[in-house]
Amino acid sequence: MTVAEQQAAELFAAIRRDDSAGVIDQFASLPAANQYRKLYELTERYVAPGSHVLDWGCGRGHFSYFLIKRGFRVTAFSLEHPPEIFASLSESERMRLTFVHGSLDQTRRLPFADGLFAAAFSVGVLEHVQELGGDELSSLLELQRVLMNGGVLICYHLPNRYSYIEAASRRLGERKRLGDFHRYRFTGRDIRNLCAGASLAVIDSGRYGFLPRNSLNGLPNRLRNAQFLTSALNRGDAVLERLFSPVLQNYYFVARPNKRG
Repeated sequence: MTVAEQQAAELFAAIRRDDSAGVIDQFASLPAANQYRKLYELTERYVAPGSHVLDWGCGRGHFSYFLIKRGFRVTAFSLEHPPEIFASLSESERMRLTFVHGSLDQTRRLPFADGLFAAAFSVGVLEHVQELGGDELSSLLELQRVLMNGGVLICYHLPNRYSYIEAASRRLGERKRLGDFHRYRFTGRDIRNLCAGASLAVIDSGRYGFLPRNSLNGLPNRLRNAQFLTSALNRGDAVLERLFSPVLQNYYFVARPNKRG
């Protein structure tokens, strides 16, 4: 088992324990939970331990939960109510967590001071801002503003315009009927242009994800928690990612603010 797989397995076990109602459906199986391995690696590579970080659009809270468990001071921003899993945190962990309940008018202006955070994370969020009346450039400008000099923005799960999974979702079966696909998708050029417009310098980026991880939640019970199967799927996915890079599911990118005066 790799270090990233070990981290994912530990987090999976903790979330399954603390999310007793099963609200966090990305962690309904160990193979699905492993879709965030790369995100954990990027966090450890680019963000100093114990830093004050922003989880922009924390959703059901699984990534804020990870950050808290790893010792970061976390501001979790959301337009929704506080995630239920936060109630499971210990008293000392809650002291390192600040939840901010935002409003729709804050899709373009965040309620934080300039240069406040060492890192900001967008995990499956940037692609949805247009649906809420915002736009990607305005959001990136705000995230750049609240980062300190030398801070990093890590964007993860940004849909690839040429993803074969997205294409199939738009054309086939139940997902087509339910509209279970992303309205806004991106290319590498889009990412570079948006970051340049927001005075962000891209320092790392890539595509990832050939296997449709959330669909693996339908595996038989005895396989959903199986580490041997998860490791095999991860190795297979790594090979498929090299073979079919243009049509992978998502992009990630890491960017720093251009130096300010």
